[in-house]
Amino acid sequence: MKLNTDTIQKMVRDEERLDDRDLDEYREINVEADYIPTTAEGSAKVSIGDTQVIVGLKVGVEEPFPDRPKQGNIVTNAELAPMADREYESGPPQEAGVELARVVDRGIRESEAVDLEELCIEPGEKVITLFLDIHVLNDDGNLIDASSLGAMTAIKTGYIPVYDKETGKLQRDEKDRDIPLEENPVTVTASKINGKTVWDPTSQEEDARESRLTVSLNEHGNVVAMQKGGTEPLTHREIMDIVDSSENKTQELREILGKSAEE
Repeated sequence: MKLNTDTIQKMVRDEERLDDRDLDEYREINVEADYIPTTAEGSAKVSIGDTQVIVGLKVGVEEPFPDRPKQGNIVTNAELAPMADREYESGPPQEAGVELARVVDRGIRESEAVDLEELCIEPGEKVITLFLDIHVLNDDGNLIDASSLGAMTAIKTGYIPVYDKETGKLQRDEKDRDIPLEENPVTVTASKINGKTVWDPTSQEEDARESRLTVSLNEHGNVVAMQKGGTEPLTHREIMDIVDSSENKTQELREILGKSAEE
């Protein structure tokens, strides 16, 4: 591992990568919407290179939070199954999974992508909750971007079932309406390896990086969320350069998101 890390760092210093990509080049991205059509109200399978994730959207009816009696909720969870990576273990949520869910959730929540007030059924009594479940099938790096893209695809193509007031239950076979979407945030992540900025790292490249910065932008190009990771600091100039580059990178993914939703 140490030899491989040193090799990657030296290659990145010379602006080279193991798979011959440019430092700012993404691997092939494939998005399949409505991947779980029978048991989920929205879903997507996303592949970025060999990284594969499935995101499912389930709709539930719950009591609202006391301080937000007229707003629905979004709950995001991530499952890092042992089959996805040798380092993953069975049992309680792992730190990496908790962070993945939080970063994906933050990009959606801070952009106010979903009109939560439109999810209210009875103020102070019942509201719609959107449950986003991220399942990692194979981790070959850049889980945040893949999972965020899957989550937004599931929301854009998902629906809210008919609510039966008499029974207090959702009629899951009957669509009431689309998810009330207000914004289309897209999340991208840059990594710092040997002083260079690298986009869409593989798992081997992630082992060699010193830090990362995840940036979420809405469709107007405004930064709505950022998350720093890794042990090494980023300078103000490095952060601003990443933010500037993020606008082009999110546009690339936004086009993929739009096409997958249309299909």
